[in-house]
Amino acid sequence: VGHCHPDIVKAAHEQNQLLNTNSRYLHDNLVDYAERLSKTLPEKLCIFYFLNSGSEANDLALRLARQYTKHEDVIVLDHAYHGHLTSLIDISPYKFRNLEGQKEWVHVAPVPDTYRGLYREDHEDPVAAYADEVKNIIEHAQKRGRKIAAFFVESLPSVGGQIIPPAGYFQKVAEHVHKAGGVFIADEIQVGFGRVGKHFWAFQLQGEDFIPDIVTMGKPIGNGHPLACVATTKEIAEAFAATGVEYFNTFGGNPVSCAIGLAVLDVIEKEHLQAHATEVGNFLMKTLKEQQIKHPIIGDVRGCGLFIGVDLIKDQAE
Repeated sequence: VGHCHPDIVKAAHEQNQLLNTNSRYLHDNLVDYAERLSKTLPEKLCIFYFLNSGSEANDLALRLARQYTKHEDVIVLDHAYHGHLTSLIDISPYKFRNLEGQKEWVHVAPVPDTYRGLYREDHEDPVAAYADEVKNIIEHAQKRGRKIAAFFVESLPSVGGQIIPPAGYFQKVAEHVHKAGGVFIADEIQVGFGRVGKHFWAFQLQGEDFIPDIVTMGKPIGNGHPLACVATTKEIAEAFAATGVEYFNTFGGNPVSCAIGLAVLDVIEKEHLQAHATEVGNFLMKTLKEQQIKHPIIGDVRGCGLFIGVDLIKDQAE
């Protein structure tokens, strides 16, 4: 919503003047904010955990998945980055390849990239081909006695190269993952909150029939203020609560953070920022494609709303 947006600054200031507590104390802002967020999501994603950062959100998502499924293993996409905690470095090929390497419980699937990837635009069915790669990973893991807890993916892989997965890919992958007893986690930390323009959440680009089991949020959620969220289903939340080990976060969902979160949603709505992302994104894509015609170094221009990638290459044929 822009640096130092006056409405956000005002909301933070006003709530700061009244009260800020740790989250053991009840406050209406938390409930009001959860209700507002729930209106942006499919109905079954109705339980919210508030945290301070995207990394905290992804770590909790991992815990939820493991507690619910009673499995350990995680499938991620190649080049993925999901955060800076130890648990997340372990599921981020972008990082672990330069550190201690791949853990036994981590499985890496190819990025569904139809420009540079294994299966390209000329393939007869890249969606099924990329989803089958996940299916093969599951089968191979099961033969070794491993059990899949989650498929963990950014709704639009960002660090992996601003990739737009072909529509239908998530549905097919979810089918394979659910069959294996796992859950589907959509990381919306970089791409949520209307950035893609036509939808509020990037996973919605896959179609109305696709609903993740867990969605994580961060970055734009608080417009620079430390705020994050995990949204999930009642079933998953109940399995998590059944351990008797309650989830507690000292400042996650404090009154000031929630006031800011509410103000961000107000601004997105009031200033029609989704439509703005579509309009500016379309203009940028159009002008970049004009450059692509002039410059052979530009191999591909792809994007949706204000999530755009320009692929620079050495050789058009290869």
